[in-house]
Amino acid sequence: MKSSHKGFADAALFALNVFILVLLMAGDSLVVPQWLQPAGRMHPLVLHFPIVILMLAMLLEYFRFRPEFVGEKLYQSFTDYLLVLGALFASVTVIMGLLLSHEAGYEGSNLQWHKWFGVGVAFVGYGVYLIRNRERYTATIAKTGAIVTVVCLIMAGHFGGNITHGDDFVFAPVMDNSKKLVPINEALVYRDVIAPIFEAKCQNCHNADKMKGGLSLSDQASILKGGKKGKLFVAGNPQMSLLLERIHLPEPEKKHMPPIGKPQLTEEEQLLLYFWVKNNADFKMKVIDLPATDSLRIIASSFLKPAESSEETYDFSAASEDDIKKLNNNYRVVYPLAAESPALAVNIYNKSTFNIKALEELSPISKQVVSLDLNKMPVKDADLKAIAKLPNLRRLVLNFSDVTGKGLQELSGLKYLRSLSLSGVKLTVADIKQLAAIKSLAELAVWDTGLKPADFKSMQASNKQLKVLTGFKDDGKPVKLTNPQLKNTALIFSESYALLLTNPIKGVDIRYTTDGTAPDSNRSALYKPGTVLTQSTVIKARAFKPGWIGSDTVQFNVYKCRYTPDSMMFITHPDDKYKGDGAKTIIDKDLGGTSFGNGKWLGSQKDLEMMMWFNKPIEMHSLELNTMRNIGSQIFLAAGVEVWGGPDKDHLKLLSILKTAAPLKNDPFGLVPLTCQLKTAQTVSCIKLVAKPLKTVPDWHPAKGKPGWVFIDEVFIN
Repeated sequence: MKSSHKGFADAALFALNVFILVLLMAGDSLVVPQWLQPAGRMHPLVLHFPIVILMLAMLLEYFRFRPEFVGEKLYQSFTDYLLVLGALFASVTVIMGLLLSHEAGYEGSNLQWHKWFGVGVAFVGYGVYLIRNRERYTATIAKTGAIVTVVCLIMAGHFGGNITHGDDFVFAPVMDNSKKLVPINEALVYRDVIAPIFEAKCQNCHNADKMKGGLSLSDQASILKGGKKGKLFVAGNPQMSLLLERIHLPEPEKKHMPPIGKPQLTEEEQLLLYFWVKNNADFKMKVIDLPATDSLRIIASSFLKPAESSEETYDFSAASEDDIKKLNNNYRVVYPLAAESPALAVNIYNKSTFNIKALEELSPISKQVVSLDLNKMPVKDADLKAIAKLPNLRRLVLNFSDVTGKGLQELSGLKYLRSLSLSGVKLTVADIKQLAAIKSLAELAVWDTGLKPADFKSMQASNKQLKVLTGFKDDGKPVKLTNPQLKNTALIFSESYALLLTNPIKGVDIRYTTDGTAPDSNRSALYKPGTVLTQSTVIKARAFKPGWIGSDTVQFNVYKCRYTPDSMMFITHPDDKYKGDGAKTIIDKDLGGTSFGNGKWLGSQKDLEMMMWFNKPIEMHSLELNTMRNIGSQIFLAAGVEVWGGPDKDHLKLLSILKTAAPLKNDPFGLVPLTCQLKTAQTVSCIKLVAKPLKTVPDWHPAKGKPGWVFIDEVFIN
């Protein structure tokens, strides 16, 4: 006779399995009331218990007919109780799972397979329990039931793991899922660089079977569609893209993605997503279609396999180490192309010291030199005779040199020369005909030479392997200029700053402004060598040239700092995640750049107060903070800045107050200096600085109602 407990368990088990059938028949028409949803969400919490119980029960059931166990009452009774307990919990777990499956964000083939294998576990386990004490129950049936139940358990776990952790989560360790690196010359930006980031860091929660927030990152259509919060990004505008906004939120924020506890994006991965969106989020572009200097291409290259190439062997011996050492000096660098290779590369710098001796002195290593870089050196036609004495030269760079083209015939004897760069050298069609004699030539760079692709047709016809790099497409459309470059290595100065702006294209006008406006081609100041700055300045520059499209506007911040505190300390400390290198972070002259998580910034959601001391009194006129504004990451300009000063910490007075304007939704990302100007100069030995974050984020921001973040990387005192 069954005990009352056993009878109750049997009745409950029967009722639960009937309820499972009802839920299955209801299908999509079932609407789970809100009060019942917590029961469904407990599914992942309780599912581990029936797995363990049923595994143990089925193991015992598999061996129950062995002679030594058949007459063992404890064995049979213990197995019986394990089965009823496992079947009960399996049924409860299945019911919870069916309720959870009706919530938004759960769909797809993985969910269907997980559901039916889970139901199979409950039904087969219940079936084994019902018939195990019947006369016709045999060892074959017992073993079959045990095996089927265990298989259903494993498969349910497999597909459940796919839903929560991505495809093949359970079986990945025993499967060969290693992804071979794609050669850079074959790689697509999205498929081979961006998609793997989504797969590794995002698809646990945003896949076709589990779409949190209605978002799937499994395919192009779903990515472009976005989720409940709208489009994932605005192509070409990373500052207004939800994807980048969420990943750049400080980690403690609830909406930061990926959530705390999940694998976080590395700084390189964040930059890849940023530059991908900035490059219009192209799904078909090849990595090598991007310019060689493009940030997206440079970072992506580190995730890819270099282009296939066979290592070249050389028939000459290595040069003397003493000779190489003697030839290295302040204007010339000689170095091996690779470890254990006899081949040498030579780079020559400083046009003011260049003369023919810099080339003639290479004679002791003439056989070993395979690469010679004379970029922007005043090389003349006569100097090419010295270059022609390097018999194994493979690569020669003569960009923006003084070669006229008439002397190019001197290079015809270089039988191994494969790459020749003459960009910026004015050439005629007659000049390049002299290069036809170099049959080994495979690459010729001639952009900004005055020649067009059509001028090289006859030369390419006689040399099928020759690739001519003209730097433009002959489609009649003007070419966009490259951006101006700041050649100064330092951005912080104490008295004056000789501004050095350049552009690799000859004949370019560089226009600049210092008032925050975008430069134009007429009214803005024309940059000339000798321009000197005496104050901290935000420089915006743009390149112009007739017949070309003007470059993008670029910004350079340079900072004046006459006084550096001898010591300092925090009164209130920054957030532990953004504490930099302590108090000295803001006086170490190491600018934080554009990544607030690189350990060079101080970040806080509370008033950030600090003290600074000078061994000798200083005459202070102003104090400037270098701050970051990144609206998408909840980083705003300081709402207010206070500067206190005096002879010591006990005798301070308020010297300056700065209040910033209310933030706007379209405020651009940027590094923004905030200057606190004193009405009159003050002699101080001690300064207290208070930077106040925005107390409440505006209603238009996803983090509305919360305090903003303030980020500081340097303080400049003048």
